[in-house]
Amino acid sequence: MDQQWPEGPNADPDAARERYNADMRASRGAIRELFRAELPIAHRGLMLVAVATVFVSVVWSPKTGAIIAGGFAALFAVALAVALLSDRRRWGAARAAYKVTFGWADWITP
Repeated sequence: MDQQWPEGPNADPDAARERYNADMRASRGAIRELFRAELPIAHRGLMLVAVATVFVSVVWSPKTGAIIAGGFAALFAVALAVALLSDRRRWGAARAAYKVTFGWADWITP
């Protein structure tokens, strides 16, 4: 099989593969850093959801507040199921699902 390399016909395939792997590692690391959430940030997200749920329940209706709380509970349940299916164990799966569900708070609060 004749491959076309950007460096020309005398390119080293192993060097090109290593550059590709290094670029993919850097890209994946940047994505992990972007979506990384720590427990204090997730706690802040949970508190924001609780405050928003109470506020909406008081201002509009308790049914609307229950819909918001139920939506986040459903998101947590789905994230927990995915974490358990990806071979995480008990508390590790719960912690990962908690971070996924409420870790967005860092994006909206300073």
